[in-house]
Amino acid sequence: MAEAKPSLVFVYNADSGVFNTLSDMAHKLFSPKTYQCNLCALTYSNVRMRKEWKQFIETLNASVEFLHRDELKTHYAIDDVELPAVFCKQGECLTVWLTAEEINRCKTMAKLEKLICEKLSEAHQS
Repeated sequence: MAEAKPSLVFVYNADSGVFNTLSDMAHKLFSPKTYQCNLCALTYSNVRMRKEWKQFIETLNASVEFLHRDELKTHYAIDDVELPAVFCKQGECLTVWLTAEEINRCKTMAKLEKLICEKLSEAHQS
């Protein structure tokens, strides 16, 4: 029997919506050192998802969902987890898979990608 692909939910430490997106873009541009979402800072340019990140996500042997902080609360009633974070989804239940601390230690997209690959490898071995 084939092993089911993991389902990962990436959650940004930012809210959805046009105003929030524009505010985030300005914050990243004018004050990047105080920007509160390392996941977004690493994987997005000021305008869109980085091509390299999109290509990396497409190579993962996992289904992937992206949410903002407010969407996590709306869809899964979770608002007590430090963000950004990556969750593993089983049915409608989410468990933290990568913590904010782990994500925030990554200073480059390459380090984040390596962390994700290592974590997926561990999951396939267990």
